[in-house]
Amino acid sequence: MFPPSFSRGPLKILTRWLIFLSVLKLSYAIKDPDVEGEALLDFLTDLNDSNKRITDWDSHLVSPCFSWSHVTCRNGHVISLTLASIGFSGTLSPSIAKLKYLVSLELQNNNLSGSLPDYIANLTNLQYLNLADNNFDGSIPATWGQLSSLKHLDLSSNGLTGSIPKQLLSVPLFNFSDTHLHCGSSFEQPCVSKSEHPASTNKTKLAKVVRIASCGALALLCLGAIFTCIHHQIIYRHRMDVFVDVLGVDESKVSFGQLRRFSWRELQLATKNFSESNVIGQGGFGKVYKGVLSDNTKVAVKRLTDYPNPVGEAAFEREVQFISVAVHRNLLRLIGFCTTSNERILVYPFMENLSVAYRLRDLKPDEKGLDWPTRKHIAFGTAHGLEYLHEQCNPKIIHRDLKAANILLDDEFEAVLGDFGLAKLVDAWKTHVTTQVRGTMGHIAPEYLSTGIATEKTDVFGYGITLLELVTGQRAIDLSRLEEEEDVLLIDHVKKLQKENRLEDIVDRNLETYDPKEVETILQVALLCTQSFPEDRPTMSEVVKMLQGVGLADRWACWKQLVEAGTQEQELAVMTHQFVWNDESTVDQEAIQLSRAR
Repeated sequence: MFPPSFSRGPLKILTRWLIFLSVLKLSYAIKDPDVEGEALLDFLTDLNDSNKRITDWDSHLVSPCFSWSHVTCRNGHVISLTLASIGFSGTLSPSIAKLKYLVSLELQNNNLSGSLPDYIANLTNLQYLNLADNNFDGSIPATWGQLSSLKHLDLSSNGLTGSIPKQLLSVPLFNFSDTHLHCGSSFEQPCVSKSEHPASTNKTKLAKVVRIASCGALALLCLGAIFTCIHHQIIYRHRMDVFVDVLGVDESKVSFGQLRRFSWRELQLATKNFSESNVIGQGGFGKVYKGVLSDNTKVAVKRLTDYPNPVGEAAFEREVQFISVAVHRNLLRLIGFCTTSNERILVYPFMENLSVAYRLRDLKPDEKGLDWPTRKHIAFGTAHGLEYLHEQCNPKIIHRDLKAANILLDDEFEAVLGDFGLAKLVDAWKTHVTTQVRGTMGHIAPEYLSTGIATEKTDVFGYGITLLELVTGQRAIDLSRLEEEEDVLLIDHVKKLQKENRLEDIVDRNLETYDPKEVETILQVALLCTQSFPEDRPTMSEVVKMLQGVGLADRWACWKQLVEAGTQEQELAVMTHQFVWNDESTVDQEAIQLSRAR
């Protein structure tokens, strides 16, 4: 506050000067337009946004860093573009080369075409490039070998041919699956993917050797206790679990139950002709609309768009059957479906309490968050739901995208898993895809990223990350921590704080009260679930017991001994922008908030 004597004359003059300087600055900005803003507008034009999904990139605004969607900035420069699953059908504009500070570019799961341009090589700061699931053809430009900062490259599911520049084969994470690319003349087989850093290869190999050994140097260092732990883990490593995914079940053994077949007209009326004003979210599988049926029942209508050519109704209905047979209080209930010649739609009850992600991070000022007892209850409910999918369903069902945004909350804040089975349902339509990786950045298990093969242990990893979300309230990946030179991955951030015994810095600051012992239990289970080797992770039935305190102490002590002895492998960093999974934006989180428990 200014002193009273300053309130009229000088303050008035100062205010006028500030206004004048602001107008002057704006006029200069208009005369000298933002280079990156103009580049983005040119870029968007060539992408051909026929669906008019990007509506807030306004040429009259001074900078794209103020309010443009899908754009992330740092120090006034564009560093990230997240434009996956938008429906673009154009090409890549040369204007992209003007974004000199660009670190991450996500354009996967669109319909972009043409050749991969040379000018991408001018993006010298680029670390993450995802162009998967488009229609690019031709070869990879040799100049792309100059992208020395590149850490993750995904060009899978395109019509690319020819050799891969040898420099790109040193990128820590790459995926060239479902293309006709090959790794040079000395390789007859196509290059598929790589998921671990070259520098960590020797460490990982050494870790495996030491873990298998029953004597030698490890025995000398750690004596009987370490040997016991390693022997325990070897037993887990050799246990063979038979897994059957959602597909391939005898259709005659499955019935629709009480699923309702909706007409296209019914859903048109319920959603006001699929009005944009009724969109409650957008996920990797399509838009979700809020609707009201003729009997005033509120529903959430998921209009699936993530497939190039719709298959016949019989095939779609078969996949819906596989989803509908899973019945559990902690699983999303499917009300019905609708099929037309070119539409595939799923209908769920509308859910007023939205998702865990919303309650953790996107609350409005007058809304109540989640207290500690509720978070703990959500952890148990989610575990029970996954345990049912993995160990009580026949065939087993793998979720493949477990996160806080996919955990729904009924009227009593009971956890309900949404979107299970949809990944396989959608991938079944993409007959050209042999290995389709799905999920959300930061939640992906290393072996799934590497092989494209999902198992129940893939879900266990995602569950562990979800537990960390519940405790911290944070996202699995937070790029803002780059500015503080902190770990971007939530799991690495928590491990660092946990090692330093800084529990108070781990727990969500929005939690007014919590039980430190219960938080420790949740954190220990989370870290055991997120071990790099899937064989080392517990099953979901074991997780349920450990949450109750049964068997946790011994397993945690074993894990700590291995870490202290240096035999616990380095956790493989799951890079921030992966393959074709959903970006975890606020809109995406709302897209999955569909239903209450049965």
